[in-house]
Amino acid sequence: MSKNNYQFQASHLVLGFQHVLAMFGATVLVPFLTGLDPSLAILCAGIGTLIFHFCSGWKVPVFLGSSFAFIGAISLTLKEQGLPAVKSGIIIAGVVYIIMALIVKVFGVDRVRSFFPPIVTGPIIMVIGLRLSPVALNMIGYDKALGVFNQNALIVALSVVLTMIIVSIFTKGFFKLVPILISVIVGYIVSIFFHMVDFTLIQQANWFGLTANAIDNLKIMPNWSWSGIIAIAPIALVVFIEHVGDITTNGAVVGKDFFKDPGIHRTLLGDGLATAIAGFLGGPANTTYSENTGVLAVTKVYNPGILRIAAIYAILISFIGKFGALIQTIPVPVMGGISLILFGMIASIGMRTMIEAKLDFAHSRNLIISALILVSGIAIDNVMIAPSLSVSGLTIAALIGIVLNKVFPENL
Repeated sequence: MSKNNYQFQASHLVLGFQHVLAMFGATVLVPFLTGLDPSLAILCAGIGTLIFHFCSGWKVPVFLGSSFAFIGAISLTLKEQGLPAVKSGIIIAGVVYIIMALIVKVFGVDRVRSFFPPIVTGPIIMVIGLRLSPVALNMIGYDKALGVFNQNALIVALSVVLTMIIVSIFTKGFFKLVPILISVIVGYIVSIFFHMVDFTLIQQANWFGLTANAIDNLKIMPNWSWSGIIAIAPIALVVFIEHVGDITTNGAVVGKDFFKDPGIHRTLLGDGLATAIAGFLGGPANTTYSENTGVLAVTKVYNPGILRIAAIYAILISFIGKFGALIQTIPVPVMGGISLILFGMIASIGMRTMIEAKLDFAHSRNLIISALILVSGIAIDNVMIAPSLSVSGLTIAALIGIVLNKVFPENL
């Protein structure tokens, strides 16, 4: 759907807010872990999403948020060299994205697509969802070391899951479109009874304006430190594969071929420009968000305009202190209950991709490729290839799949 034929409806305001809830926890978690400012992260997510939609012809229902792939490099660079070096590294990471977009444009989408057939993309999509599943379990109070759940957190999460199931299956009309929002509200109320909600943050927050720390960060200029650039920018080459996987997942959910229209080079361009702008503003590098793709799968509402409404909400929230604080008071088990379903949905979409491609697993070729992608992608966390540069298991799995797909003969 293009910008011109997008028709606004009042219900889109609520649907957009639902997408904000889905992305919020992960987006603010990255600055908390790295030392960057959360308000700027939310602001950059909103601005970056609008830039992405402009570059992709307003056609791809994607939300951009803070990238987890850069956490280690940003944390170390911020600690040792300061924010100016971090800014320069993130800006150049955005430039690397843009260069990759030009390369894809030159060589053509069909050549790029030949590296990502269903036998590769299906298992990769499954890995994206399955790798996130421990995060969801941790959020709902599961202690892996002890093998036990926090009972109160589990009750809150189950109230969220049951609400989503009931709303998704048994309601009709508008309510069927907003199961996540309704589930979050129910979970929030249940959390209050268990004394999980701390209203202090809301009381202390200002009504309007960025925080003093955010304003100070905006004023700091990048210093174009080579050490900062070398530490951060190369990660964009790794995240390129994750971007392809996310766009593939999004297209599988929506039922459209975004590789051809608007083209993977345009989505990469949008991601690159958004990341470069985030670098200038002092936010983390941006990336496409699986959480919001999960929302699309649940609601089956694929209108890209709704994601742009969510982006505007994110920008406004970054300037409305009380509202942003309210969102931040949502207890982790509530978002854990939501994530449990969203991440499972993503894994299921990977299965659907292989089923719809009618892959024959009687062939050893298909079994070997999918098996190695699944095992390496799920079992490997991160592999350090330099002091401040790590490669995720997802990237390793994708590389294994891409190489084996080209090496193994079709009739194996």
